[in-house]
Amino acid sequence: MTDDLRAQFIRFSLQAGVLRFGEFRTKAGRLSPYFFNAGLFNDGASLGQLAGFYARTLLAARDAQGLHFDMLFGPAYKGIALASSTAVALAQQGLNVPFAFNRKEAKDHGEGGTVIGAPLAGRVVIVDDVISAGTSVRESVELIRAHGAEPAAVLIALDRQERSGDAERIGERSAAQDVTHLYGIPVLSIANLTDLLGFLESAEGNSELAAHRERVAAYRGQYGVTAGS
Repeated sequence: MTDDLRAQFIRFSLQAGVLRFGEFRTKAGRLSPYFFNAGLFNDGASLGQLAGFYARTLLAARDAQGLHFDMLFGPAYKGIALASSTAVALAQQGLNVPFAFNRKEAKDHGEGGTVIGAPLAGRVVIVDDVISAGTSVRESVELIRAHGAEPAAVLIALDRQERSGDAERIGERSAAQDVTHLYGIPVLSIANLTDLLGFLESAEGNSELAAHRERVAAYRGQYGVTAGS
C-alpha cells in the first residue's frame, strides 16, 4: 500500500468530519489532540468509500506480505457494516469472499446461535474500526477458534500507535502490538498516527492543519510506542 493511499484516507476522514482536532478525553483518561469516530461514516457514499480503503489495504497485505485469508468477520456492532461493505468492495475488485458477523446475545429461534452469515471456516480476517482495550478482538478470536477456524489478521481503520493502559498503568506496547503478541496475528491499518503526523507535516500551505502538528507530535512523544515494542 502506498503512502499516497494513507494520505488519501486521512484527507477523506477529515472531509467527512470523522477525524477531528481539538481536545478529547480518551477511554484511557488521556487528553488527545485528535479524535477518530468511524461511526460517522454513516451514509452510503462515505461507507462505500471507506470499504474501498479497507479492501485496498487488505489486498496490498495479500500481495506484499503474502497474507492468506478465506473470509471476513465483523464483531458487533460497528464491525457488522464494516465487514459486509468490505466484502462488497473486494468483490468489486475481483475477489469474492464470504463474510459473517455476530450478535451480542444468542438467538434460540430462527437460524439460532450467535453467528450470522457464512460459516466460520479457514483463515478469517477480523474487520473493525479501531482497537482500544482489545476486548472485541479477544472475543472474536475465541469465537472464530470455537468454530474450528483460525484468525488471520485484524483489519482496522486507524492505529493510534499509543501505549495501552490508563492513568494508573501505562504499558510498553500499543493495543495493536498486544494483539500481535497475544494471538500471533498481524494488525493491518489503513493509516496510523505516524501517517497522520506526516500528513500534518506536509500541510505547510494549510495553516489550520499545520497548527495541530506540534500538539499531535507532543502527544506521540508522551504516549507513543517505541519501534519494536
